[in-house]
Amino acid sequence: MTYESQAVRDARIDVAALFGAVLRRLPRILLVTLALLALAFIFLLFQPRLYESSSSILVEPRSNIYTRAANEQAPTISGNDAGVVSSQIELIKSRDTLLKVIDQLDLRSVPEFNRGDGGGFAPMSIVTRLLGRAATPVSVDENVLDSLYDRLNVVQERDSRIISIRVRSTDPELAARIANAIANAHVNRRTELSLSDTAEASGWLRDEIAKLRVSVTEAETAVANFKVENDLFIGSNNTSLADQQVSTIASQITAAQERKNSAESRAALIRSMIDKGQAIDGMAGVTNSTVIQQLSQEKGRLQGEKAQRSATLLSNHPTIQALNAQIAELDNQINIEGRRVAAALDAEAQVEANLEESLRADLTRAKSSSSTVTQDTVTLDALEREAKAQRDLLESYLLRYSEAASRTDSNSALPDVRVVTVAAPSVTPASPQVQLVLIAVGVVALATQIGLVVFGELMSGRALLPARDEERPQDELEQVPFVAEEAAEEAMWAYEARQEADVAVVQPEQPVVVNVAAGDAVEDETVAEGLDPEDAAWLARPATIGAAAPVVAARPVAGLLKFSDLASDLVLGRTHLVMLAAHGSNDAAAALAEELVADAISRGLSVALVDAGSGRPSTDAGLTDLSAGSASFGDVVNKSADNSFAEVYWGTGRAIARSSSKPMTLVEALGDIYEVVVLMTGPVGISSSLPFFEGLEGRLVLVAGPEDDLDAVAGTRQLLASAGFERCDVMALPTRAAA
Repeated sequence: MTYESQAVRDARIDVAALFGAVLRRLPRILLVTLALLALAFIFLLFQPRLYESSSSILVEPRSNIYTRAANEQAPTISGNDAGVVSSQIELIKSRDTLLKVIDQLDLRSVPEFNRGDGGGFAPMSIVTRLLGRAATPVSVDENVLDSLYDRLNVVQERDSRIISIRVRSTDPELAARIANAIANAHVNRRTELSLSDTAEASGWLRDEIAKLRVSVTEAETAVANFKVENDLFIGSNNTSLADQQVSTIASQITAAQERKNSAESRAALIRSMIDKGQAIDGMAGVTNSTVIQQLSQEKGRLQGEKAQRSATLLSNHPTIQALNAQIAELDNQINIEGRRVAAALDAEAQVEANLEESLRADLTRAKSSSSTVTQDTVTLDALEREAKAQRDLLESYLLRYSEAASRTDSNSALPDVRVVTVAAPSVTPASPQVQLVLIAVGVVALATQIGLVVFGELMSGRALLPARDEERPQDELEQVPFVAEEAAEEAMWAYEARQEADVAVVQPEQPVVVNVAAGDAVEDETVAEGLDPEDAAWLARPATIGAAAPVVAARPVAGLLKFSDLASDLVLGRTHLVMLAAHGSNDAAAALAEELVADAISRGLSVALVDAGSGRPSTDAGLTDLSAGSASFGDVVNKSADNSFAEVYWGTGRAIARSSSKPMTLVEALGDIYEVVVLMTGPVGISSSLPFFEGLEGRLVLVAGPEDDLDAVAGTRQLLASAGFERCDVMALPTRAAA
């Protein structure tokens, strides 16, 4: 289980302290801000006043029914509009377009554009010239182009096909003329490109037409030759002669069949009526016979006469009988004549049959000839199709060539862009925006300075308040493991950087003179460096250096601290750092430290033991080496023999360097890492290391040994309270059995 830093968990931000720090530095912040605003204003005074003018171009296909070809479709807007507009923007900014504008307006003679510095104040250019690092001179055109590029801004208006050309210049009239000139130059260039495309198309069409004329002539000649060679002549209705002949013969055969059938039918009918004794003088075909017509007339006369005589004569009268005999004879003659007509019809049917047979033979020959013609017609159709295709293509090219040539000659091509807004001179400068720049500088200056003040306060710890011990979770206190040396080293380095940045840390530099007993001045050359006179007042006590009597009158010690209470406070988190100061011998403090460490480890707390008062040199690096700078934080933090807690030895030196703040930084860093830190500061006196850790928020315990006088211990406690250690508990050993 990984735990966050103890300082982070047990601290909160003091907002009042942050506001107080900002208010204390407010005059300096305002002074720096005003200075920056003044510098920015002076800098802006040297900047040229630029006026901006803008012209607009609309990108769209342009054509109408009068300029469009007869069969040409009206152009439509399609494709990627953004890509089309972007291409137009790049053409506007191209070198060729701008060079035309430079030539048209003679910008080479305008100082604003031909100096190569944009016509304004260029600090970097001046500095490079003073240092002899000026750029290699280039041509006037390059200088003018660079200046024009700096003053030109071509953008697409949002969600449209309109391009705005914005030009800045110190002269508003010149800015407007340049913007209009660039727009017109781009439109003229697009017109020239359209005309050049049309001219190129005309030349290509002219060459293709010359080739097609030869191809059409060859194709049509091949068609004519094939017709002549294969007798493929066309009659009426665009039909070949062979096909017409087959059709005619077939029609004749059909007519012959009809005539034959009609003759045979009439002959059979005549014979049938004769056999039945019926009159045939009224039948078609019989009436055409002259003999039958005469016989029928004679028969009719006799029948009339018979009818007249029958009115006066009886039927057996000879006259009546003679008339009947004549009529019967006439009927017999009519029948005989009818048979001759039937025989004539049979002969006519035979003639038609013979004609039909002859026509069928002719039809067979015509079909044979027509099949050959049909095969040749397939080849002829292919040749005609090829000739027609060549002819159609030639006519299409001729039409296009005429239209393209007319457009080129009359310059009637319309470009795909046009100017929709003409630039006008501006009356207010567009750059520099003095107010906006000054506001931005002021806001940034204030925010930066306030941020640095807040950051410094947070890093120094002055704006952090410790949390109450009761708020610390009890379950975490029982589960914190031992922290490795590597993590301790990283935290110490971070803590050292924070402490070095903290301006509140004061390093005492005055040598100490201790008033021992009768006012004698004693200077401790070994450990007196960096002590304040106030620290020396309570360190020079008789119990430590053998003086006659304490400075403050002794009084009984009230409320001795029990070991069980101290151990409970460590477990519950009410106490985090315990500083053990020995009244007499350091052995009592060392024994109490061992008991506290063992009890905390048994309760599952992570513990660090720091020896800052034994004075016994060790073989391993410790606090003395850290203060002297011969060892790093990671070198002095060691694991105990059983790897149960972290331990910091006294070190190889004789004393801790008074001018170093690293020991205090180390203890603070260990407090961020471990649940319990036990710090032994040695016997109270001039050799005590307690002044090094005066700023720590820990619990000071004055440890009295079995031989120590409690009255003297009370006097020492009073000295510590007067020196600033108001919260000082006294623990007399042995006391654990009593607890």
